[in-house]
Amino acid sequence: MRTSMETKPAKNAGVATVRCAIYTRKSSEQGLEQEFNSLHAQRESAEAYIASMKHEGWVALPDQYNDGGFTGGNTDRPGCQRLMADIEAGKVDCVVVYKVDRLSRSLLDFARMMAVFEKHRVSFVSVTQQFNTTQSMGRLTLNILLSFAQFEREIISERTRDKIAASKRKGKWFGGKPILGYDLAPQPAGGSKLVVNAAEAELVREVYHLYLEHRSLTKVAQILNARGSTSKRWTTRKGTAVGGRVWDKHLLINLLTNPAYVGKVKHKKELFAGEHAAIVDERLWQQAFQTIKHNGRTGGMHVRNQHGALLKGLIHCGPCGHAMGHTYSVKDGKAAYRYYVCYVAQKQGWHACPSGSLPAEQIERLVVDRIKHIGGDAALVAATFRQLQSGIRSRGAQIEKDNTASKREIQKIEGDIRKAAMAAGTDANAAARLADLHERLATASERTRVLRAEAEQIENESITQADVAASLREFAATWDVLYPREQSAVLANLVKRVDYDGAKKTVSITFHPSGLRTLGPAPVEHEEVA
Repeated sequence: MRTSMETKPAKNAGVATVRCAIYTRKSSEQGLEQEFNSLHAQRESAEAYIASMKHEGWVALPDQYNDGGFTGGNTDRPGCQRLMADIEAGKVDCVVVYKVDRLSRSLLDFARMMAVFEKHRVSFVSVTQQFNTTQSMGRLTLNILLSFAQFEREIISERTRDKIAASKRKGKWFGGKPILGYDLAPQPAGGSKLVVNAAEAELVREVYHLYLEHRSLTKVAQILNARGSTSKRWTTRKGTAVGGRVWDKHLLINLLTNPAYVGKVKHKKELFAGEHAAIVDERLWQQAFQTIKHNGRTGGMHVRNQHGALLKGLIHCGPCGHAMGHTYSVKDGKAAYRYYVCYVAQKQGWHACPSGSLPAEQIERLVVDRIKHIGGDAALVAATFRQLQSGIRSRGAQIEKDNTASKREIQKIEGDIRKAAMAAGTDANAAARLADLHERLATASERTRVLRAEAEQIENESITQADVAASLREFAATWDVLYPREQSAVLANLVKRVDYDGAKKTVSITFHPSGLRTLGPAPVEHEEVA
């Protein structure tokens, strides 16, 4: 800064010193390198105003609260954060800015800041919009000005979104940061273009081939990390080195599903031909994308649980009550025989538990066969139908109760909004309360909408006992076409636990209280295992 006013006690006897903090902000970094820039001009105007109020005891604090190159759309600015911290610490009596929107363009953010000002008895003054918040007219004017500032910000955001959308339709890159396989080349007209980094491009293609070979994100991450490979490294405009993370599933999914690698730019759900060159063949990219999509649907269970432990987490040892883990023996490099083993017997020796181990396929087949035939039990069909009806009625009643409560809450919030709006001219906290109330109103309205949609869905879905019987009869055919993860999910939804008693050679199946309570008569509950 070229000039700075020093903090001095007021000379007028009996006049208290008003410590004034000057805050300045400029949205872009352009021109900040100049000896005298916008931030200097803002501070000089504020200093001149404070000097004119010298007879009131006003003095400018030497601390400089400046934010160059920061938007006013949020409060995540170092200068602003330091200012609020000093206010909290009781070091400031008045905040002086060149214009209101220098401090914030967001009505909600500014309302929250004004609440802090009010709490610590800090006034606020705009040099070019002459008012201060110690007067009711100043508070009213402030709210009006902030409304316009918020509107202006929304207009700017809308224009920015339109500009980005138009640029992406032309194939221009707006990713902000480079991706592995490309570097960013600044363009004369502004913005950046992706240019191929040959060494990184080769690594990207290798990642695609590795994934299609192993079909496991975890395996690919292990291979890459073992080689010492990392994600994209680059240096920001400020000279900070970023990136270079070890590989994980999230990074790999982002890479394998990014259409930029086939020379395309994505905007929302549409793809456009990009200005940059592709580094991955379209067919290769589609293969990887479809594989990830399939594994996402199946949970990758055919990879992660390749030995098919359907009862993992469900089966327990009857005599000791402990869970039974899944294990297998290997022959010629492949899993030959699978078992469920009692953890007690495994840790303490086979003499510690009579259950020991149990052939996995045998117990899984027994449980699945019983589930497949659930449609043949008339009593089970009737019991299932009664449970469904009871659940539907209970849920409908709860929805009606929640909807009534939500409507009452909306009425109360709307009443509070009317009261706060009427008090805006005389209450410094009115703006903050209004912002908070509107947030609560939006949340309550969305909750009411969701409840209404759920109620309509329940009303339109009428279930008969015949529907239940038909569904259960189709269960056997449905089971055989399910993916392994889906089969495990069905078992987990129906079955609470399976107990194996090695001494008695029996199996007991317990179902979730909210689901199927029994699986037929007693012999089904306690099936002998040969």
